[in-house]
Amino acid sequence: MHVEIAGSGPPLVLLHGWAMHGGIFAPLVEALHAHRTLHVVDLPGHGHSRDSGVPLQLDACAQALLESLPVAPWCGWSLGGLVALRAASLQPSRVPALAMVCATPKFVVAADWPQGMPAEVFHGFADGLRLDWQATIDRFIALEAFGSDHMREELRMLRDAVLAHGEPSPRVLAEGLQALETGDLRESLPALAMPSLWISGRRDRLVNPAAMQAAAALAADARYLQIEHAGHAPFLTHADAVADAMLGFLAEAGA
Repeated sequence: MHVEIAGSGPPLVLLHGWAMHGGIFAPLVEALHAHRTLHVVDLPGHGHSRDSGVPLQLDACAQALLESLPVAPWCGWSLGGLVALRAASLQPSRVPALAMVCATPKFVVAADWPQGMPAEVFHGFADGLRLDWQATIDRFIALEAFGSDHMREELRMLRDAVLAHGEPSPRVLAEGLQALETGDLRESLPALAMPSLWISGRRDRLVNPAAMQAAAALAADARYLQIEHAGHAPFLTHADAVADAMLGFLAEAGA
């Protein structure tokens, strides 16, 4: 998988969300690069990893990254958070701290997880992918930006970024939706061996902040932060706040 390296200092891994690529983290990289060496990943089928050959399945993706990245804290946004959480569970000695940005261990609603997103929303995206994947991504991006106090700016940044590293693989886009729909890592939370930070956007319309708060409550050593005026991508519109929270957390964790 393609990994861009930037900055100086102790390492930190950044994992993007569905249909995006590592370039989406540009504002956060700018805010962190003086303090951390950022390992910015393009997940399988996305950006410069379009033809990586690794399936976008949680175990396969996490294991491939663990084999190629240094020991470092991991930060995952949305789908990237599921991958980061799985990696932290598989090899905790290689992930000394974990940051989850607008990401939960289970994205879809269940009887014992009422904070999740309705499954029919994912079914709608899956059906849309088969008919018109570009229009489906545009719908998803609109939901990512919706609710933010900086919605127009966030929407523009997401739309500008989505194809900047090339078109994602439609097959892998479907795999990513499947991972979001079926993934359930809640049982791993009480046994997490590292401190974790959970950052939500209060106006997020894709990941309910209540779900993140519930997940943080399940984790063994967790901190929860809600950014008041942010939507699903707080690192775009509130990069300094996200960076400050992460640096403070990592310093406290000694990671």
